[in-house]
Amino acid sequence: MSLAFREAFLAFRRWPALSMLSVTTIAFALFVASLYGLVALNLRRALQNIEERVEIVMYITRGTPVEVITLALDDIEAFPEVARAAYITADEALQRAQRELVEFQGIFSEFDTNPLPASIEVRLLPGFRTSEKVGAVAERLGSFNFVDDVQYGDDWLAKLDRLRNIGAVVGLMIGGAFALASIIIIGTTIRMAVLQRSREIAIMRLVGATDSFIRRPFLVEGCIKGALGGLAALGLCYAAYAAVHRLLFQAEFFSTQQMILVVAIGTGLGFLASATSVAKHLRQI
Repeated sequence: MSLAFREAFLAFRRWPALSMLSVTTIAFALFVASLYGLVALNLRRALQNIEERVEIVMYITRGTPVEVITLALDDIEAFPEVARAAYITADEALQRAQRELVEFQGIFSEFDTNPLPASIEVRLLPGFRTSEKVGAVAERLGSFNFVDDVQYGDDWLAKLDRLRNIGAVVGLMIGGAFALASIIIIGTTIRMAVLQRSREIAIMRLVGATDSFIRRPFLVEGCIKGALGGLAALGLCYAAYAAVHRLLFQAEFFSTQQMILVVAIGTGLGFLASATSVAKHLRQI
């Protein structure tokens, strides 16, 4: 294995321009794929922020005793889907409306009595914020005899579900297309390196070298080029992220584990492309 690493590093020294071309090509191929991944990451975070606002509002019939509501709160918070439940009195609802709907201040002042009912606001745990699961919880909450109405925005929840499903399908298709394009591009550059050293490979074959012995330095070389390309792609992604974060809107970059994954994917693609190209060449000689 030490011989394979030495031969791989010697290839970098003997053909620096070709090696740099390979690394650059790999870097840009992974940059495009990583950039899409970064966009998908921020889109998913945006959808999560929207999901965190999902809540069910139970409007309470006027005259319901506070003791009944207090007992109901304990029952509701015991639901496995519920993160928390908060009781909003009629006065608190009016104060909130006056604070958030400033343009209607004049209308609120004309009422002799508070027109807004008390309510219970229910927030759900992650994993229970789809339209189907929210609807099921809302139906159970509506069974309390003191509940006048239950609202949870079923229309926009259905749209959120469709957006989430579309994002998953598009992400899978585009991610697969980028991965395939990366393999083809990396394989082409490694193929150029193999052809550059075809005479050397033929001589090694003549002196009795096995296919695995011939293949090993190329596999190591492909892994090194893939890893370097992955690091360069992360650098380009960070430059794009920094520009967007500073000039347009607050964005999120890859975590440490995700950055390691990008480099690992680059290494794996380099290995796969090298193995494919060398195997094809060895079959031809």
